[in-house]
Amino acid sequence: KLTYYTPEYEVKDTDILAAFRVTPQPGVPPEEAGAAVAAESSTGTWTTVWTDGLTSLDRYKGRCYHIEPVAGEENQYI
Repeated sequence: KLTYYTPEYEVKDTDILAAFRVTPQPGVPPEEAGAAVAAESSTGTWTTVWTDGLTSLDRYKGRCYHIEPVAGEENQYI
């Protein structure tokens, strides 16, 4: 399951929103590419650090919740 792709997510007034234009590699679905961008934009790290327990990852993580194709561009999404 792609935990960074959450199409059911409802935006809150306190959320910080950003839009990214992505061109997935051949064979990669746009949802997977969007989830990868969200993961790279998240609070996590590949190693354990002492601050891991201080914040809620689910609350502060980056997430991809809406994807639409770029008009007139093949295999590009926002």
